[in-house]
Amino acid sequence: MSPPRPEPIFTLESIGLKNGAGWLFQGLSLTLDARDRVALIGRNGAGKSTLLKIIDGSIEPDQGRRALAGRLKIGRLEQDPPMGDFEALEDYVLAGGAQPHEVAALADQIGLDLARPAATASGGERRRAALVRVLAEAPDLLLLDEPTNHLDIGAIEWLENWLDRSRCALVVISHDRAFLTRLTKNCLWLDRGMLRRAEVGFGGFDAWSEAVTAEEERTAQRLDTKLRAEEHWLQRGVTARRKRNMGRLSKLMDLRETRRSLDRGPTSARITTESSDPGSKILIDAKGISLAFGDRAILNDFSLRIRKGDRIGIVGPNGAGKSTLIKLLLGQIAPDSGTITRSAALAPTIIDQHRQRLKGRTVREVLADGGEWIEVNGSKKHIAGYLKEYLFDPGVIDAAAETLSGGEQSRLLLAREFATPSNLMVLDEPTNDLDMETLDLIEEVIGDYAGTVVLVSHDRAFLDRVVTMIVALDGTGKVEVSVGGWSDWVARQAPTAAATKGGRISAATPASAPRKAGKLSYKDARELAELPARIAALGKDIAAHETALADPDLYAKNPPRFAALTTELGSLRETLEAAELRWLELAQMEEQLAG
Repeated sequence: MSPPRPEPIFTLESIGLKNGAGWLFQGLSLTLDARDRVALIGRNGAGKSTLLKIIDGSIEPDQGRRALAGRLKIGRLEQDPPMGDFEALEDYVLAGGAQPHEVAALADQIGLDLARPAATASGGERRRAALVRVLAEAPDLLLLDEPTNHLDIGAIEWLENWLDRSRCALVVISHDRAFLTRLTKNCLWLDRGMLRRAEVGFGGFDAWSEAVTAEEERTAQRLDTKLRAEEHWLQRGVTARRKRNMGRLSKLMDLRETRRSLDRGPTSARITTESSDPGSKILIDAKGISLAFGDRAILNDFSLRIRKGDRIGIVGPNGAGKSTLIKLLLGQIAPDSGTITRSAALAPTIIDQHRQRLKGRTVREVLADGGEWIEVNGSKKHIAGYLKEYLFDPGVIDAAAETLSGGEQSRLLLAREFATPSNLMVLDEPTNDLDMETLDLIEEVIGDYAGTVVLVSHDRAFLDRVVTMIVALDGTGKVEVSVGGWSDWVARQAPTAAATKGGRISAATPASAPRKAGKLSYKDARELAELPARIAALGKDIAAHETALADPDLYAKNPPRFAALTTELGSLRETLEAAELRWLELAQMEEQLAG
């Protein structure tokens, strides 16, 4: 028997909030207790950030009641923190009431210079200052709005550890799947003005949300209401995108193996494939590149060949030189020494999400220069259909782009740039300010893109899903190149490597012991032989759970059974994905040893 839930520390009852002539929320209720760790999930524009402002009292609802237990202390991380008249970031942080030594320790961990003048601080520095301030305040209920934006991977892992140890209740909005999976135990889904809750961590969200959506679709069909059914076109598309299968994983693994075969030999910063044929598929060939700013080395004798079809993820601490490396590769700046040769056919498109390009323009003007049609990969598409592909309601065609939410604006810019003819796509932090559905879409678009992709990201799960090679800068001039995704790079690091500040990328996972060439160990060979049957069995279990959840009366008649099946389905799907990945890993290892 499960223990009773503790007394709530916070309650919203039948909250309503007007949005222009309509309602953003109406009849929304929420209860939180002191041990809650909640992921708040919803599409860009659904009102997630607004809901956090209602919880902390920054916005008064038009209807309903807000109640706190005792002297509950609530802290909220803002996306765009106001610095007011503060001279330095330290003044802003200390204004929250924390002790200077606590503030200094937190700032040191996430690489924040507290002496930085507030007036000239970048958006990322201001966000990190806001994060230090809210953590140092030690609230009872912590509300985090995209806390991993502008943090490097080492800082993200430090934040995960800090929050894991913290005793505060937590509600977090984030696009970072790895972050949410580790920290959350409950999910709140804000969808079309409704707030649903499931007692599952983020790892079970897909299964639960798909079951809810499927039931709504069946209800819509029974009611034979065309409008109601039309409302679900977006969810149906998203559900399809979330389906993971061995074919898609195998395709990515094949790309990684193809890249590895081109660069045989020890993995290092120097890639030494010998082809110099002008008709080859090399887009950029960098040899012996060095660059320094004053006494600080950014790159030291770095070489890399970028080929057609590569998906390269550039990682490293903030300030390590990731954006500088991209500028070097594209010819926007010159190295101190070394040479960079670029194909005459190189046609890059750079997706930087500069939102000032949207000012004074409608969605139609941004996408199609005011016309009805847009050309995408040689094919003409009507703007309404193209907007649907990027998860927009076609009704926004003539809306002012500036009226869209921040995430919707980012998605609009991505839609425009993905339509630009190119053979090299460059993305700098593409996952910031985007919802899960848009990330699924971007993964799909990158997977289907015929050219080469170079991206900068601190999103570990995203890197694992899309890249074939990691280029890791440490901020001292040293660069490591590793075929595979983020997890592959971590596994190759020394066992003692760990997350530290000031120029190291986290790599806490022990490296695998060297294996003699020839064949798999007995244990690995047996596991490889047994995995197909296990995968098939998991597939049958998943199908059985999906059939049970397809009963339209189950939720109404037996909510505990519905919840249990949903949780089990999420766990089964996670287990299946892990088994598929392990099968591919072992199959790839067997092929390498045999060859």
